[in-house]
Amino acid sequence: MASEIKANKISPATGTAFTLGDSGDTFTVPSGVTLTNNGTASGFGKVLQVVQTVKTDGFSTTSTSHTDITGLSASITPSSTSSKILIIASIGHIDFSVAMAYGFQLVRDSTNLGQGTVAGKTPSTFGGTGNASRGRADSYTFLDSPSTNLSIDYKVQVRVETGTCYINYRNSASYLTTSSSITLMEIE
Repeated sequence: MASEIKANKISPATGTAFTLGDSGDTFTVPSGVTLTNNGTASGFGKVLQVVQTVKTDGFSTTSTSHTDITGLSASITPSSTSSKILIIASIGHIDFSVAMAYGFQLVRDSTNLGQGTVAGKTPSTFGGTGNASRGRADSYTFLDSPSTNLSIDYKVQVRVETGTCYINYRNSASYLTTSSSITLMEIE
């Protein structure tokens, strides 16, 4: 049998803590209800800050080892050592001088993140293959646990198997240019 309590205020009978239900209980907030927090909410998880760098100019490389993509980096200072950092790397356009494999690397300070571990292969965070003058876009999301409240630098690097890789523009035509970005979100 359903019951309903209507009150303007609920306060604890003793002390300053009020417990709502028991472990395993579910409370449903109906559609159209607004919950307003004028105090401190904890234990819910939330985005504490967002930092983004957008790279609008071009970059090219023939490096067969991971090299920094100039201008595709961002810094963030977590508010707590328990915070996680959600990294979203987005490469607007990648073009190639020849058919090749390519790899992108996410780096926190000097630590490589999310690398593949297949024996005998060159580790990268994300990447693929491409054909000459047939560009593509690429993106990757990674949740990092840096365990620090000091400033952290994140960046994107790229390497190629052979030939030249072009970032943010098409090498063989004048009409296409894009932007790339790295976005950092501190998650509590």
